Amino acid sequence: MLRTAFFLALFAGLPALGIAAANPEADTLRTPSGVRYVLREAGQGKPAGPSAAVRVNYTGFLPNGKFFDSSATDGRPIRVKLGKHEVIQGWEELLPLLPEGARVWARIPAELAYGAKGARDPDDDSKYRVPPNTDLVFELEIVRIN
Repeated sequence: MLRTAFFLALFAGLPALGIAAANPEADTLRTPSGVRYVLREAGQGKPAGPSAAVRVNYTGFLPNGKFFDSSATDGRPIRVKLGKHEVIQGWEELLPLLPEGARVWARIPAELAYGAKGARDPDDDSKYRVPPNTDLVFELEIVRIN
């Protein structure tokens, strides 16, 4: 949990547990549309590419650090066919750049996530799992590229 709090604070530009990073942007990469990510493990081989099938472990957080979803819930990585719009646009943009074994922390702007609609709680449609216009933070791992 300490690791999660540190990376969330890093992406938010806030002091992490009383420790302020000297230059939090130094290790942060950015896609043209604004997805920011920090490569934690480089992985091996070629990047997935825009039409690959990938298996991804993920954990998602709101900007305040609140957990909202994880592949660990099902106990296995999810399979995504890139280019088919099965996942949020921020993932469609980021996952093709990553090789097998890569691990990243990524901050997805709201407009590349669930945007103004947000994502309703599947157990209570009167609540949101992801509120409208909310940036998201993910820990992602490319388990396999098929």
